[in-house]
Amino acid sequence: MDFETKHFTLDEAQSLLPLLESLLKRAIEAKGAADEVEQEFRELSQNIFMSGGMFLDVDRLRRRRKTLDAHAQQAKDLIAEIDSIGVQVKDLETGLLDFPCLVEGETVLLCWKMGEARIEFWHTLEGGFRGRQPLDARFPGKTGGSGRETLH
Repeated sequence: MDFETKHFTLDEAQSLLPLLESLLKRAIEAKGAADEVEQEFRELSQNIFMSGGMFLDVDRLRRRRKTLDAHAQQAKDLIAEIDSIGVQVKDLETGLLDFPCLVEGETVLLCWKMGEARIEFWHTLEGGFRGRQPLDARFPGKTGGSGRETLH
């Protein structure tokens, strides 16, 4: 892509968490609802195969397909909204987000997972979730336990 990557400071990323968590939860719910309807279709397909055919309520199936499409689109739209902020959705299932951040002239990713109270980890672009490391003094705005004091 031809656009420049947005870089976040730790404080900027941290301040976005309430909004992002809300968007993420809604995207996860929409995906879950779509998955449920998809499972209905898989079970119906299996039943048709096992019974050698059956009469179907085509109107009901059409409505369920529209429901599936609406939930899937809602999830895509919410992910696109997060992406438009400059935040990367790495895993919707677990609620894993990465925030590009410039540290000592290098782009790294601040890493946050749903359920974590605040951003406490980072990793290299190649490192991924397995390469997560605790934030250190190179990250301006890194705060201690209460979230109020700043390291100098």
